[in-house]
Amino acid sequence: MSKETPNILKKILNYKKEYIENIKRDLPLKELKSMALDCPPARGFTNSILKTIENDKPAIIAEIKKASPSKGIICENFNPSIIAKSYEDAGACCLSVLTDIKFFEGSNEYLKEAHKASILPILRKDFMIDTYQIYETKKIGGDCILIIISALSDVQAQEIVGVAHEIGLDVLVEVHDREELERGMMLRTPLIGINNRNLHTFETSLNTTLSLLTDVFQDRTVITESGIHTPDHVKLMKKNNVHAFLVGEAFMQAKDPGDELKRLFYNNCLLYTSDAADE
Repeated sequence: MSKETPNILKKILNYKKEYIENIKRDLPLKELKSMALDCPPARGFTNSILKTIENDKPAIIAEIKKASPSKGIICENFNPSIIAKSYEDAGACCLSVLTDIKFFEGSNEYLKEAHKASILPILRKDFMIDTYQIYETKKIGGDCILIIISALSDVQAQEIVGVAHEIGLDVLVEVHDREELERGMMLRTPLIGINNRNLHTFETSLNTTLSLLTDVFQDRTVITESGIHTPDHVKLMKKNNVHAFLVGEAFMQAKDPGDELKRLFYNNCLLYTSDAADE
């Protein structure tokens, strides 16, 4: 882990350890692994992002998120199936679904619903600390996992990435600063997510992404996370050759998340064109 793990992250990780031990008693790893390996192949999260960028489109990972520790309830009329389809129709290339129960009011069921409603690859957004969760992700229909570098030791991170790749899941490595970026790039995964939110203060700054870009390996694709709220934010990232975005609150606070996606990336600026936006 990083030298100073934020208090909120410590609290979440302590809860997560206890939670995982409880669910292991209900469904032992051996049974879960067998179920996971019987599931269909993953949809190809990384491939979807790379192909979208190659086609000069913004690779938008649109998030299905009911609540957060800092904001409380974000979306009152929360229907994962409707939201997932709305995002797909609006031009997202991937989905992200929160599955943490206690702090984000998420659920594995939400991911299952999104998987049924949309053909888009899905990132399971949760706090991955145990390989058990990787097999669980495959079982519920996830295509990619998130690993937060500040939550893991290098050994833990390598083990989790190894198991994910072994069963055909992609990995998004999330970092917040230069030290975490250096650690994250030691992992064999092409996606680097730079989270613009400071977990100590909860403030966001797009300069976090911009300041780290020169240190990212050429063979990695940067996904900017948090703080994208206006077309000017999108324009700034595009100007700096960042074409992949993970956006949650900006969409979820809107009456229609899909319409907000189109407004942010297409309608109010001549940055990108989309077949979905033209319909």
